[in-house]
Amino acid sequence: MKDLIEKLLVELGEDPSRKGLQNTPERVAKSMKFLTSGYWVNIEELVNDALYEDPNTDEMVIVKDIDVFSLCEHHLLPFFGKCHVAYLPDGKIIGLSKIPRIVETFGRRLQVQERLTTQIANCLQEILKPKGVAVVIDALHLCMSMRGVEKQNACTITSSMLGFFKSNPSTRSEFLSLIAGRRG
Repeated sequence: MKDLIEKLLVELGEDPSRKGLQNTPERVAKSMKFLTSGYWVNIEELVNDALYEDPNTDEMVIVKDIDVFSLCEHHLLPFFGKCHVAYLPDGKIIGLSKIPRIVETFGRRLQVQERLTTQIANCLQEILKPKGVAVVIDALHLCMSMRGVEKQNACTITSSMLGFFKSNPSTRSEFLSLIAGRRG
């Protein structure tokens, strides 16, 4: 990857040997490997033993305001924002820290926000087999802010509703109202 970055710098009209750029190819390669590290995460290993049988828990569980960062697959520019996740347990719960880790795993891939939202929801549906899953992502895309249409404050909101969140309007409304409220 280092050689590709050096070639890219030359194509941009830069000199990869100039003082400020001498280590840039290595830094960019390391950065790209980190930013796309989600491709190499095994979800089953990530979740590990953090699934718990709990037949008495059947109320909505929400983890909101999860920071999400990803790279747009069309321009390799960042998009970032907040992800809100909910599920309705059906005899099984997951360790709360695993939900942001799942968000991070799918975010650390080349993405489009629509697919990212769906992947998170489908993953939790598959792992937990709950009565429903809801995911909402609100993000700012630098590919829209820095180039193209150049709209710096345009946010994109996507949602994926599965199970009761899709079929029951009151469940969906409860989730949406809870994530709209401020913390504390």
